Amino acid sequence: MVTLIDKTDTRPRHPEKANRPEHEVLRKPDWIRVKAPGSPIYRETQEIVRSNNLVTVCEEAGCPNIGECWSKKHATMMIMGEICTRACAFCNVRTGLPTPLDPNEPENVANAVEKLGLAHVVITSVDRDDLPDGGAEHFARVIRAIRARTPKTTIEILTPDFLRKEGALEVVVAAKPDVFNHNLETVPSKYLKVRPGARYFHSIRLLQRVKELDPTMFTKSGIMVGLGEERNEVLQLMDDLRSADVDFLTIGQYLAPTRKHHPVMRFVTPDEFKSYATVAMTKGFLLVSSSPLTRSSHHAGEDFERLRSARLTKLAHA
Repeated sequence: MVTLIDKTDTRPRHPEKANRPEHEVLRKPDWIRVKAPGSPIYRETQEIVRSNNLVTVCEEAGCPNIGECWSKKHATMMIMGEICTRACAFCNVRTGLPTPLDPNEPENVANAVEKLGLAHVVITSVDRDDLPDGGAEHFARVIRAIRARTPKTTIEILTPDFLRKEGALEVVVAAKPDVFNHNLETVPSKYLKVRPGARYFHSIRLLQRVKELDPTMFTKSGIMVGLGEERNEVLQLMDDLRSADVDFLTIGQYLAPTRKHHPVMRFVTPDEFKSYATVAMTKGFLLVSSSPLTRSSHHAGEDFERLRSARLTKLAHA
């Protein structure tokens, strides 16, 4: 993000969770452990992020894959500030009243993309319910700035739901990102507790509308498991996404950021993740990434190439 981060801000990161009881933390199984970051390339990536006053979802969301990704100079930019207007029970991003948009952010992001030498970049954001368009035009400006600076870079966006923001989606799609991602996060029965500010079928409709506006645009969505969902609910969610013609599904293990967040109800086994991937492919997704450490932007560049290849193969056999 290009808004300067105030390191002296002592306000609680999640004031809405302060009075919640602390939940018990389940011991992580061996398959969920990752190496601590610290390679020379990791530190170089960190310096580029810092020198451009950027915020990354890698840091703000506490992603377990940051060591691997930053050691390859893969950083996911989080635009429109570091403070979110929503208070999802699973998320580690700061909650509160956001700062005004930084007009220099699109150019700063484009500069970082160029310095990192990214062939594929993922741009996400906080929710900005305070803005009339939810930040849609800002997304479009970032996309255009990257296109102008590094025209060969493919762009994947991970957007909010633009709930009650008429015309916002159309602005973003018109800017022509290569992949439009919007995560469902969990099954509908868990929305009131896990994602209370969102609406499941609005998110499904958002993804469907992208395809109506531009049938050539790749669409993507992701969920976390281990929040107490049932297997049959996950399978129904797959059908709902396919009804919206979504191309790519990601499934990963939920990890609670703190004891105040929604608890991890269980750790889903690697074999269960493989089973979900097998079922999802039979339902018609072009690509599925399903593993304990799968995250929306993890291996996004390699996955984009696989996605393009899968579409060409499908068209060749049509």
